[in-house]
Amino acid sequence: MSETAPSCCGGSATGSGCCGGPAAALPALVKAAYLDGDVTTLVGPVPRVRTSLVASDRRGTIKARLGVGRMQYRVAPGLYAVGEPGASAPVLVTANYKLSFDALRRELSGRHAWLLVLDTKGINVWCAAGKGTFGTDELVQRIAAVGLDQVVRHRTLILPQLGAPGITAHEVKARSGFRVEYGPVRAADLPAYLDNHHQATAAMRRVQFNITDRAIVVPVEVANGLKPALLLAAAFLVLGGLARDGYAVSRMLGTGLFAAGGIMGAFLLGAVVGPLLLPWLPGRAFALKGALLGAAGVAVWIARAGFGVSMGDWLSLSAWGLLVPSITSFVLMNFTGASTFTSLSGVMREMRFAVPLQAVAGILGVGLWVAALLFGAGRSV
Repeated sequence: MSETAPSCCGGSATGSGCCGGPAAALPALVKAAYLDGDVTTLVGPVPRVRTSLVASDRRGTIKARLGVGRMQYRVAPGLYAVGEPGASAPVLVTANYKLSFDALRRELSGRHAWLLVLDTKGINVWCAAGKGTFGTDELVQRIAAVGLDQVVRHRTLILPQLGAPGITAHEVKARSGFRVEYGPVRAADLPAYLDNHHQATAAMRRVQFNITDRAIVVPVEVANGLKPALLLAAAFLVLGGLARDGYAVSRMLGTGLFAAGGIMGAFLLGAVVGPLLLPWLPGRAFALKGALLGAAGVAVWIARAGFGVSMGDWLSLSAWGLLVPSITSFVLMNFTGASTFTSLSGVMREMRFAVPLQAVAGILGVGLWVAALLFGAGRSV
């Protein structure tokens, strides 16, 4: 299921291990806080997972949300048990990104089920389906690797709806004998889905991506873009010391510092304010939404700061009028990777059109700002 929604058969944390092997062969997994003994099956012991999250899970979630060790936040692929599942218990399929894994097991308290975890290289279900790691081949291979046909009598797999783009259901059936069924978008709806004889309501099929969902993803976007934003701000800080009469550190700590703040402000405008206001910003393309947001930010700055009639002031106004929208446009466009509002083909078309315009606007903005410094203004946001 989706993580706002997201064995040890098939391999251990070290990449070795065998379905049915003894627990002693899996020391890394046995020590994991989310494990709670094992369940005996015809193919050997299968690790049981807890349905409650502990402090280490929450710490890991915070770090992943901040982009710290994000691509290493994963569990070993394979088969896991929840409760005391028997041969008729449902089989739920998810990714080995731990946030997806945690979101799923957290909703299964008091239930008995099997969790089939695919090797998505630590990527969530939705993104992995687009990249092909949550795909038909991996699913079929994982079914065989864990001996699932010997663990359960039925031949039905419940997959997260957002994983559908990566799965060819009829091919899975032909190659493995298991039928694919798509559950709700969000893991929180899974108990109701199971209790309703695997029938999903219209609301369960709809991706909301509301302001709370968008806010959860914002820290990752900020963390991913923070380093280049700081480097650009540092460059503007240094450039701020330029003037017609030469270079002065005092100007760098004045004009340059304000300019660096302007760059960071534009970055945060695109990375934080943009996602939160996404549905209300005009246009469909994220690049356009970001550019309009940046233009609005410049308009607010002009209204508060005021401008004179000197050449330097006009150059500075033109510079920031290009720089801020180009930055906010680029930053918010990157949010397409976290949004359900766009398709891959739409993103590619948007980038082909938007990136050259963003680059040209940014380069012209830098040139105009340097010219403004030489005319003695260098005003910044």
